[in-house]
Amino acid sequence: MGNDNRFRVTYRIFAQDEAEANARANDIALEQTVEIPDDVVPEGFIRDEIVGQVESVQPESNGAFDAVLSYSPDSAGYEVVQLINVIFGNTSIQQNVRVVGFNPGSEIERRFSGARFGIKGLRKLTGRKSGGLISPVIKPQGSSPAQLAQIASRCVAGGADIIKDDHGLANQAIAPFEERLKAVSDAVAEANAKHGHKALYFCNITGHTGNVVEEAFRVKEMGAGGILVMPGLIGFGAMQHLANNAEFGLPIMTHPSFTGPFVLTPTTGISHAIMYGTLQRLAGSDISVFPNVGGRFGFTREECLSIADACRSPNGIGAPMMPSPGGGMSVDRAQEMVSMYGEDVVFLLGGSLLRDREKIGDTIKAMREEIDRL
Repeated sequence: MGNDNRFRVTYRIFAQDEAEANARANDIALEQTVEIPDDVVPEGFIRDEIVGQVESVQPESNGAFDAVLSYSPDSAGYEVVQLINVIFGNTSIQQNVRVVGFNPGSEIERRFSGARFGIKGLRKLTGRKSGGLISPVIKPQGSSPAQLAQIASRCVAGGADIIKDDHGLANQAIAPFEERLKAVSDAVAEANAKHGHKALYFCNITGHTGNVVEEAFRVKEMGAGGILVMPGLIGFGAMQHLANNAEFGLPIMTHPSFTGPFVLTPTTGISHAIMYGTLQRLAGSDISVFPNVGGRFGFTREECLSIADACRSPNGIGAPMMPSPGGGMSVDRAQEMVSMYGEDVVFLLGGSLLRDREKIGDTIKAMREEIDRL
């Protein structure tokens, strides 16, 4: 397989025959690295090391071929944005190619540290030594900071582990970023003190100031326990910077907004496991949110389990991280979900909670009881 330091990507190519698949694989090797025709590639280091190398092309089913290509770590450097660019930059614009596998190799594993906290760190921060974590989502958009803070307070009283902003809470006039941040942070802190809990508030940051990193540090200054980011909209680079920044030192939750087109078409894009597991780990996420089976987004059980496996695999980049299925979650489904995902998982509770209004805390308690029964 060549130099073990190289990282490898498996592309599923949909072609008429093996000859076309091989030609497509060779085109990908050039497109993802030097982006010039083969006959003008300089001999020596560039051709031998930098240009992607086609290591195998094997037929699969239904006109598909799996091509394994290897790349030099020097093509990626130490930047997650450039690493993803090498994996699937220009080729993502082409049809009938899908990324279905990624093997980082020893050098990429050394260069990318992954999650700062991961599963073990999150359990320490929340004090939840075993069992799934419960994360109610404060919403809806259009609520005032005081209303959102009240919901958060009730959720903490009920035993929630993580209070998550809805990803639609940005910097709208009805609940500006800093007002929401202060109101909810204070409410969570007060409820923790009152009830003896260690719930963390994850505030959504969107880059409205033009500087995501500054916003993240503002979250820390105001007393929140973590951040929610949407890498599909703000990119993976800022997240990597924050995960690697010891002065920041807060856990990061990632939301899947705007990433659907990457995974929903079976003949193009990126596999569910790589998008919501592998890439999030590469960039330093501690919790990866994704649509749950049985919810309104149509992910299958197999796709959801593949994401959870990629998040928690001991062979992934850095520390195993928490998968966080959302949508269609309820007390009635709690035992089904625990049986499916196990205990190292963050269960999101969203719109269904709002039906309980002032009794939201009771619903959280009921969810905890159901989770701990297994």
